[in-house]
Amino acid sequence: TIEIIWTILPAITLIFIALPSLRLLYLLDESMNPLITMKTIGHQWYWSYEYMDFKNIIEFDSYMSALDNISSFRLLDVDNRTILPMNTQIRTLVTAADVIHSWTISALGVK
Repeated sequence: TIEIIWTILPAITLIFIALPSLRLLYLLDESMNPLITMKTIGHQWYWSYEYMDFKNIIEFDSYMSALDNISSFRLLDVDNRTILPMNTQIRTLVTAADVIHSWTISALGVK
């Protein structure tokens, strides 16, 4: 009987842990109709961005600011910033052409 308890008790515990996660996965799989789809391509020393939902695809590169143009955000300021609208649904596709060392949007809590 102790072997049955050792087997069933962890299985029941795992089921109780998994059920909330499965519910969240189901809720996150909600199909949405985003206003903008932004593709972010990480290169070794810069980022490329593409806004894909327009008649012509808008794309630009974002390099780190030069040393002579340093603001209060050292190593975080770039020459072309990404501009996105507020209070809209945005689909972000992140990929890499070379190596992604670190990509962060601090305000959204995404790394």
